[in-house]
This record gives sequence, structure tokens and C-alpha cells, in this order.
Amino acid sequence: MQRPASTEYHPNYQKYFDLVKPGTFPETLRRNTTETVRLFEGIPDDKHNYRYAEGKWTIKEVLQHIIDTERVFSYRGLAAARGDETPVYRMDEELYASNVEVSNRTLSSLIDEFKTVRRASEYLFSNLTEQQSMRLCNVVTHPMTARAIGFFIIGHAEHHCEIVRQRYLETSN
Repeated sequence: MQRPASTEYHPNYQKYFDLVKPGTFPETLRRNTTETVRLFEGIPDDKHNYRYAEGKWTIKEVLQHIIDTERVFSYRGLAAARGDETPVYRMDEELYASNVEVSNRTLSSLIDEFKTVRRASEYLFSNLTEQQSMRLCNVVTHPMTARAIGFFIIGHAEHHCEIVRQRYLETSN
């Protein structure tokens, strides 16, 4: 699956695509999975429910957001690849975050969930034909190709991992 052209997604998403490291889609996705898991597995227990500011998500909520977003965008990738032109509306991340409870979950269980969801994404996107990868998801505000969605998933995880490093752990990659 080729990298998408900038015309295959909304310009506001460019920041995510800029974070995707060079390489083929499967190797880039696997590397991102490994790096994401390694980051979250290395977080000390006393930081799991930490917020760097009032009203900000905890580290566990950040990981849940990555998981939820991947599920939503994987569905969009599937819809695009299969030629489903049903309109899809924007994901309200704050709505999702306010309707999930992770304080009673371990970070380890969230990491396991991330790995499971990511494995499903790996199967979906790694088995698309080039033609399927170029089909559009009918996102009402900004149609995206299936391959753009696949690469967005990687960039989105990279974006939030960097936020965790900088604002929660006060380190940088």
C-alpha cells in the first residue's frame, strides 16, 4: 500500500502524516506498534492516573483515546475499501472520553487491548489491494482514502506518544 498524496485527506491532518516514519506500510505499522507498547509499558505505576493539568486526560485515558480512534478509523478504512459510500461524521473525541471509565482498569489491560485492536488493523490494511486502498471513505467534512486512513492511524499514535513523553513524562524522543 503506497503512502497517500496530500490530496487524499484534509489538510488539517498533515501534522499526523508528517510524523509517519519512512518505510513500507506493514513495517511502519509494526514499528509504531512496538514503540507505542514500549512507551506505555515503561510508564511508572504512579503515573498511570496522572494528569499534567486540570481537565487533561490521564495516561490511561490517552491510551484509551488511541484505541478508540483506531477502532473508528479502521471502520472508516474498511468502509472505503469495500466501496461503502454511507456518510460518516466526525468523531467527537471528548464525547468518547467522557463516556469511558478507565480508572478501574490496569494500564497493562489497556496495552493488551491496544495490541489486539492494532493486530486487527494490521490485517485489514496490509491485505488491501492498491485499488482498494485508493477508494474514498465518505467522511462528510473531508473524504479520505483507505490508505490515508491507514497512515493516519500511525501518525495519530505517534502524535499522542510524543505528548505523553513531553507533557506526562517530561522527556522527548
